[in-house]
Amino acid sequence: MTESPTLAPLLEAVERYFTLMYDNDVSQFDRVFAPTAQLHGIRDAELRILPVRDYRTLLASTPSPKSKDAPRLREILLIDMASPVQALVKVRVRIDVLQYIDYLAYHRIDDAWLITAKSFQVERRYEPRDA
Repeated sequence: MTESPTLAPLLEAVERYFTLMYDNDVSQFDRVFAPTAQLHGIRDAELRILPVRDYRTLLASTPSPKSKDAPRLREILLIDMASPVQALVKVRVRIDVLQYIDYLAYHRIDDAWLITAKSFQVERRYEPRDA
């Protein structure tokens, strides 16, 4: 894939998302998610709906995969640029023992790509590593 000037900043934003999912550094949270973002997904056969502020609190209170030296997996599966200010990115990401497929709706707000909606699905569960 050839990176266009429009695509490069979006790819950087996706990388910030992957980093946040691994290190839980909520000081970087506002560089990843818009303040109005919503998260929706099926987990344990239940629809979960989280306002972004609740997700931030969850990340801040959970040990990070990095702190557990958990294996990392991050893949971009699809990028759909609807316009210079809107895109959909499908990713696969492992967060500790759970591997997710995430659909990330991005909007370019004040010259920064931010996630405005996240739809997630657990794709796979790994056995916890022995401590």
